[in-house]
Amino acid sequence: MTSEQGGVSAVALEDRRLRDLLGKLTLEEKALLLTGRNFWTTWPIERIGLRAIVVSDGPSGVRGELWDERSPSLNLPSATALSSSWDLTVAERYGEACAVEARRKGVDVVLGPTINLHRSPLGGRHFESFSEDPLLTSELAAAFVRGVQRNGVGATPKHYVANDSETDRFTVDVVVSERTLRELYLLAFEKSITEARAWVVMSAYNSVNGARATENVLLETPLNSEWGFDGVVVSDWGAVRSLDSARYAQDLTMPGPGGPWGQALIDAVRAGEVSEEDVDRKVLRILLLAARVGALDGFDHVPPPPPPTGAAEAFAREAAVEGSVLLRNTDLLPIDVSKTHKIAVIGHNAQDARTQGGGSATVVPEYVVSPLEGIRDAFPDADVTYSLGAIVQEGVAPLRLSSMRNPVTGAEGARVRFLDWQGNELYTEDRQASSLFYFGDDTAPLSTAARLEFTTLYTPEETDTVLLGFASVGRGRIYVNEVLILEETSLPIGDDLGAALLSPPSATAPVALQGGVSVSIRVEFEPSRLSGSMSITVGVQPVQTDPEELIAEAARAAAEADIAVVVVGTNAAVESEGYDRTSLALPGNQDALVDAVRRANANTVVIVNAGAPVEMPWREDVGAVLLTYFGGQEYGNAVADVLAGVAEPGGRLPTTWPARQSDVPVINVEPQDGVLRYEEDIHIGYRAWLKSDAVPAYPFGHGLSYTEWLTASPQVQPDPAGDGWTVTVTTTNAGHRAGKNVIQIYAEKPDSVVERPARWLVGFATLRADPGETRTTQVRVPARAVAHWNSGWSYESGDYTLRIGTSSTDLPFTTTVTL
Repeated sequence: MTSEQGGVSAVALEDRRLRDLLGKLTLEEKALLLTGRNFWTTWPIERIGLRAIVVSDGPSGVRGELWDERSPSLNLPSATALSSSWDLTVAERYGEACAVEARRKGVDVVLGPTINLHRSPLGGRHFESFSEDPLLTSELAAAFVRGVQRNGVGATPKHYVANDSETDRFTVDVVVSERTLRELYLLAFEKSITEARAWVVMSAYNSVNGARATENVLLETPLNSEWGFDGVVVSDWGAVRSLDSARYAQDLTMPGPGGPWGQALIDAVRAGEVSEEDVDRKVLRILLLAARVGALDGFDHVPPPPPPTGAAEAFAREAAVEGSVLLRNTDLLPIDVSKTHKIAVIGHNAQDARTQGGGSATVVPEYVVSPLEGIRDAFPDADVTYSLGAIVQEGVAPLRLSSMRNPVTGAEGARVRFLDWQGNELYTEDRQASSLFYFGDDTAPLSTAARLEFTTLYTPEETDTVLLGFASVGRGRIYVNEVLILEETSLPIGDDLGAALLSPPSATAPVALQGGVSVSIRVEFEPSRLSGSMSITVGVQPVQTDPEELIAEAARAAAEADIAVVVVGTNAAVESEGYDRTSLALPGNQDALVDAVRRANANTVVIVNAGAPVEMPWREDVGAVLLTYFGGQEYGNAVADVLAGVAEPGGRLPTTWPARQSDVPVINVEPQDGVLRYEEDIHIGYRAWLKSDAVPAYPFGHGLSYTEWLTASPQVQPDPAGDGWTVTVTTTNAGHRAGKNVIQIYAEKPDSVVERPARWLVGFATLRADPGETRTTQVRVPARAVAHWNSGWSYESGDYTLRIGTSSTDLPFTTTVTL
């Protein structure tokens, strides 16, 4: 809205109309708008044409208001896969896909991207964030935001700010220097605001330098006063904990309808303790957001176009390929389909892959393609065998839908009932899954029900003794053919309510089952209520088969095959919101499994299905290592595309991967006396590695290609306006396949009068070329990229060294520029 109308800009007219609407509101209505109506919506006020604004978790898909398999969502690859593309076009298309999915689900605002930095590889939500580098993060986040908002949906960069780990996340006070805040943690957010103009920002749970994020001057400076943010600051769910936060630039507290504002805010305004002008500013921002997303009558809104059939799934597959990083290859990949007759596929994650991390970012996809399925489809003429190899799963896994039958309807699934203390039925639903989440769901009577009852007829495929149980927090009883087999109270681990809801402990009992013979399963469960939400998974836990025999069986299969593909990885019990990791080692016996398989077959490919760094002690002993992260619902097809050479592994590491956990220079996520000190200052990620003596397994920016590249000596020209330099890079695809190259530019200033990193990223570009094709790109390096913070951006004069190459350590070209 920037056209001129009668000499008055459309922006001014919009502001005037919004202020007219504000003038029609009572103080009570204003206060109402500043607290959510429920978990996912704001309050409507019909008399001014305002409907409810719907928000939804959405970093890797958009769940919508319901966490329900009957309303599935597109499951995109994890943020670490997206960032590994180093491609702003892919990031923008990712945002566009989220916007289209949001509108399909009736959502106005996507609660993403998550752009907190990878300060420590132990961070529990590492998979949900982009990178250890603030420039790469900032560029990708801005592209994501542009893609979302171009389609009329709000994006929400989060969590502002320094919310980089999960331990004591509600109460931890992060102590960090002003310079480090500006040069790293705030810089990661900056372009999302100053260039992409994000409509929403989410404030974090933690405190920063003694003040809660929701009661912090950082909400005003730099967010509003310097960056020009005109959107809504929404709290993380439950992060607003006092009326005092209303005096800061915190605009909306979620969820509702309760909270510390409401009537207390009205009383404070009338008592003169809170200015009504401050309240009006918050309300105006909510009205502006409503106008932007089409929730306010009389304002223009651009809805996203409907996507072509299958476009979303095709993009999910493409994005997973773009984010796959080839870490090692001894000419084993790509696999020659015509010459490969037998493939041994091995690993728990090969059949039950992790396509997303645990926590609030979770969506329920319509389907998931496993690596095993993808490989079988890509190699139709080969004999593809499968071996479990090692058990990775912890806790119960949901029952397969094909094995469940609703005892009432006869269809696939289960009957779920909510009962009161007298056993009277309050609510009934027919479900198509045994993993149930009620998270802001107004339909289920969580506040009044005493018990949930889950019933299904279960038909196992094989005769075996299984561990049948539930995962939740509360007291449960399980009946098989009406015989009580388990009665147990399951207590939360730790005091993080989010973790208790999203990653609860399991309780199981052994049950002998006969393949093909149905049994009745009935679960009675009395939940421990968690802020009006609950979750329960009814399922089976793997019986502890002899681990040595599992490995020996896998090794035998590998020895008989032309090639062995081992899929190793983590699970939701390792990587999730609510808690940090304690170890970078792969869970279970996966390291021993890989070692046995590669000894049996030198042609061993290891696929790493993890969202964050893991130790790989066997990495130099196998034929190839392919990092695929949490690859979304098309994961298996994307893996097969790369293995078969249908597509190029397009990724480069956005984070350093260590050889050993003990080598990691910045790893602490444990607060001391409630305080987590960022003592490393500006030296995190590859900057810290370069400062230390340790050598990582794979450096920041690393990634191999299926082709070869020849790069000419780059040319550097100063900006005519004196604002930095332009680096021109010409590179030729000297191989026999189309490929992708990521050019990276780092700056150094060894003679600096201020402390600086040994090297830091100042620019990058992605190039694609056919065989024999030469491509030229220009990368702008603004002067700001070499500035440092000293109560303002300071520019140290003198010479800077620019190093150009393909990772933070592979930098064959050097040039000197002068500021």
